[in-house]
Amino acid sequence: MLSDQANPAQSRGIRLTVLAIALFMLVVVGGFVYRIQQPRVMTTTEMKVNGLYLLETPRNFGELNLVDHHGKAFTRARFEGRWSLVFFGFTYCPDVCPTTMSFLNQFMGELEGTEAENTQVVLVSVDPARDTVEQLAAYVPYFNPDFIGVTGEFLDIHRFATALNTPFRKVPGQDENYLVDHSANVVLINPRGDYHGFFKAPLDLAKMKVTYRSAMFLWEQGR
Repeated sequence: MLSDQANPAQSRGIRLTVLAIALFMLVVVGGFVYRIQQPRVMTTTEMKVNGLYLLETPRNFGELNLVDHHGKAFTRARFEGRWSLVFFGFTYCPDVCPTTMSFLNQFMGELEGTEAENTQVVLVSVDPARDTVEQLAAYVPYFNPDFIGVTGEFLDIHRFATALNTPFRKVPGQDENYLVDHSANVVLINPRGDYHGFFKAPLDLAKMKVTYRSAMFLWEQGR
């Protein structure tokens, strides 16, 4: 009688033990699969090798007094709350600018989840004499309707570009169809609105994707 009563309890105990082991193994395997599916976070040295140069200490570049392609004021506050990819170019640029803008549109299409929502692309004109609000409004949305074009007074733009280590100058000895020498790098500004680093040209989609995610992760971990 005692043996008959013990068997059901013993069976239940065995089943519970097996179930616990199975659940434990499921958690272990699930955690392993999750980890291997996550992009590896690069060190700052690895990011530099792959084209992203981060400042040791992000830099406040001061206030801005510019205007976007909708005619609205563009101040430093417009950089706060999200990551920004800033490219200094101009609408009459024959090669580097349209190539870079197309690349940035492709890059934005590669971002997943909230990454795209938390990222904005800003084209700052190095040719404000020709790049009016109307000119930028016709040019920038062609590449992506969410991209922002920015112009303003020459000295204000020059001051901003200098603060971000992206110098430019008008090519001398040309007529009204002049060109402007400028950097092809893409500046990275963090959600505090500080100069965080830059992606060195030539840009590579795969490298930029993993270095960008690594920079975002390391910044979030350090907050």
